[in-house]
Amino acid sequence: MAGNWKMYKTPADTHAFFEKFKPLVADSDHCEIVICPPFPNLPAAVQEAHDQRIRIGAQNLYWGKEGAVTGEVSGFMIRAIGCTHVIVAHSERRQYFNETEADVMRKTVAALENHLTPIVCVGERLDERESNRTEAVLIEQFQGGISGLAPDHFARIVIAYEPVWAIGTGKVATPQMASEAHAVIRAQARAKFGSALADSVRILYGGSVKPDNVKSLMSEMEIDGVLVGGASLDPLSFASIVNY
Repeated sequence: MAGNWKMYKTPADTHAFFEKFKPLVADSDHCEIVICPPFPNLPAAVQEAHDQRIRIGAQNLYWGKEGAVTGEVSGFMIRAIGCTHVIVAHSERRQYFNETEADVMRKTVAALENHLTPIVCVGERLDERESNRTEAVLIEQFQGGISGLAPDHFARIVIAYEPVWAIGTGKVATPQMASEAHAVIRAQARAKFGSALADSVRILYGGSVKPDNVKSLMSEMEIDGVLVGGASLDPLSFASIVNY
């Protein structure tokens, strides 16, 4: 159960969030909890999550270790802070910053080389959904950004299906729609990496997940967890999702 805070909260807000959140999930050992705050809040989040069941991730990374790349942050630096995860190719990164499948591959490999678990995002736009291209888009994104991984690297990633039309819109894919998309992704994984790795890879659903729809989403066999945006900013809301 992963939360993406996007560009919200300060370090002080981060401490306040965890003060309320930690008691609510202290006994939540049924799942892995990951929270991904903005870069300036990562040290505060890592401090708060120390000795907890909660893991901390970044929202992006650069594929180089260090160098004259102003404004970028490497996986090496993210790991040094104490993070364990990183989001790769969120739909907003693809949409607003023109990230390509080649970028996705470079960032995923960089995350793995720095012992971070990448949460690799895929998903179609509204026009692609309406023109019945969802499956083709997911296959294209898998082939370009994931299939080139070595099997031992693939075994360490998490995939998140995020229909772009459901991100921050209040719209949500029905459980059946999400399950069908997850099945497409898993079929690609099975064809490339074999049944064992395809069955074990965790595929999360992301897109306007809230306390009132998480249970129906998680009832689908193909859905292994969720990547939560706005609802993860409130400790009571996110704890309710974790403890669905």
